Amino acid sequence: MSLADRLSKGVKAIFGADILDKVSNGLLIVLLTRVLFTPEQYGQLNFVLAALGVVTIFATLGLPKSAARYVTEFSETAPGQVPYVIRRSLVSLVVLIGVVVAGILVLGEPIARLAGTPSLIPFIFVGSCYIAAHGFSKYFSALFQGFNRVTWTGVLRVVTGVSRLVFVAVFVMLGFGVAGALAGYVVATLLAAVVGAVVVYRRFYTSLPEAEAAEQDLTKRLLEYSVPLTATRGANVLDKKVDALLVGVLMNVTAVGYYTIAKQVSDFVASPAAAFGFTISPALGEEKSGNRTDRAAKLYRRSLEYVLLLYVPAVAGLILVADPMVRHVFGPDYLPAVPVVQVFSGFILVNAVNKVTSDGLDYLGRARSRAIIKTAMAISNFVLNLILIPVFGVVGAAAASVVTYTVYTLSNVYFIDQELGVDFRSVGRTLAIVCLITAGMSAVVGVAIPYVSGLVSLFGAIGLGVAVWGVLAVLSGTLDVDEVTRFLA
Repeated sequence: MSLADRLSKGVKAIFGADILDKVSNGLLIVLLTRVLFTPEQYGQLNFVLAALGVVTIFATLGLPKSAARYVTEFSETAPGQVPYVIRRSLVSLVVLIGVVVAGILVLGEPIARLAGTPSLIPFIFVGSCYIAAHGFSKYFSALFQGFNRVTWTGVLRVVTGVSRLVFVAVFVMLGFGVAGALAGYVVATLLAAVVGAVVVYRRFYTSLPEAEAAEQDLTKRLLEYSVPLTATRGANVLDKKVDALLVGVLMNVTAVGYYTIAKQVSDFVASPAAAFGFTISPALGEEKSGNRTDRAAKLYRRSLEYVLLLYVPAVAGLILVADPMVRHVFGPDYLPAVPVVQVFSGFILVNAVNKVTSDGLDYLGRARSRAIIKTAMAISNFVLNLILIPVFGVVGAAAASVVTYTVYTLSNVYFIDQELGVDFRSVGRTLAIVCLITAGMSAVVGVAIPYVSGLVSLFGAIGLGVAVWGVLAVLSGTLDVDEVTRFLA
């Protein structure tokens, strides 16, 4: 299968899986916010998930991405080493998860009291199960990316998303409250991990050739490369989770619910970029390893141009429709989230650019560079949150994320340019045209907004904006319909 065919198949699989996952998650959010939970309960659930997200770093470190990187590399240069990579990384992961889970069960309660978050204590056991399940699911998902078979990653996402909706809803409706919702997350993630393990073993591991012996320093290389990846992932989790934790500690769990709504909207909008970035990341490393740097540079440039074409107008549109969207989708109880959604619009744009940039650096051997800037920005985000939340509340937390993530994303773009030599003059010309398209689309949507009175008219206004964007993008020549059609065919 050619590179273009694999990329096309991978993007469609991941994007399709992301759509199913996001739709399932969206239905779950609406069900929880409008029917099953109060804003306080919804905030408490997300406060617990944020805390568990931080602890999960220690259960996996950078092993999943490190294993994926060496699977990709050895698949090209020494396929017989791949089984050793899988076995040794999996054993290391089991040990890590076992140590962390044991530590949580023994030390969880005193640490929660010491940190001033006793509300986490009732969730220690279920939370430890979540960490273990999440660690294994993350590992197998990364392996599929390393094998350049991200279709299976998409399968895991679908399994997680659909089963999460079912199990969370059932457990909450049975009267188990926030703990039941968390248990639903555990079951869904564990189910995905089991599916991933079975597929990796049957479809990949058993069919791999195996060298007589592993390279002498293989385990050392796996662990050494996981160090910068751990720093990057730790900083990423700190950057994305600590703000919700600080909102809960410095304000209240209800405010966490408002903040989470805004972040989940941004995650939903970022799905296309995430799917494409996840798919092209190993391809960039593969092309450069094969001394085809020009092809890698062109692939990244075109990806970046299409991200700008899609997300600059999307950000403008989201700012315009934020109020009616929150009012009619999540309910009037969540209207305090409107300004947070609007501020987070800036985050959506830089996040989309980063989705097609940052993972590629790991496969280009620049994980250390990314780790350094990510760590610096995570610390900066933490400090900014401490400064801005007491003054501006939840909006301050959103602003801190936008500022620090912008610096991080621009740094990653610089790093990838060092590796590939990207034609940014072409990107700049595209961006100028996209801004004109955005202005035209925004004018039309702005006229339609006052007539929005419910979900039907809201989707009508959004559809009108998409139609205007599509026409202007095609007429300006920015959107090449034939190129997109060939890619998706």
